[in-house]
Amino acid sequence: MIERILAKRIVPVVVLDSPESAEPLAEALLEGGLDIMEITFRTAAAEESIRRIAARFPEILLGAGTLLDDDQVSRAKEAGAVFGLAPGLNPRTVRKAADLGLQFSPGVMSPSEVEAALSLGCKLLKFFPAEAAGGTAMLKSLAGPYGHTGVKFIPTGGVTSSNLADYLKVPVVAAIGGSWMVDKQLVNGGHWQEITRLTREALAAAAAVR
Repeated sequence: MIERILAKRIVPVVVLDSPESAEPLAEALLEGGLDIMEITFRTAAAEESIRRIAARFPEILLGAGTLLDDDQVSRAKEAGAVFGLAPGLNPRTVRKAADLGLQFSPGVMSPSEVEAALSLGCKLLKFFPAEAAGGTAMLKSLAGPYGHTGVKFIPTGGVTSSNLADYLKVPVVAAIGGSWMVDKQLVNGGHWQEITRLTREALAAAAAVR
């Protein structure tokens, strides 16, 4: 999973109000060159959306986000998610994901949380809320004592097309999590071509950082 995320360096964070939007959104992202997506468990449509995408587009590295308890972890795995994420670090949720064989990235924003995540075997971590938690300056500070462990971060929260390059220049950043290319209004309005355009633009910007 880490290798595929490192290859693209962008994880679109998707909030779906209707599972009917799931398949055309997946097509729009694939058309734009992106085969990774995170569908958040913030709406009732999440589970069915994951199920539909997993069945029709097995080539997509499909994640479930905002997994806050054991039940959501189980449902996400059963629906077809291959990795999970959370905004915070709940040891019980991490262990549940491990028991089910679901690769999991808990959210962290402090040294103590990084150490707790590492002790649970997690090395790909969500840094959330990225901008509010100190942005690139905080990530560089965390890299000092923890970079040698192999830990990598996916900063999410306040990451946009205008600052993604700053984040991707930080060596411990594997990828960024963003929602601008899959904005809720674009999805609900069925603006698939615009989503494809924004996706291509974001991937080009990420590739230019290398």
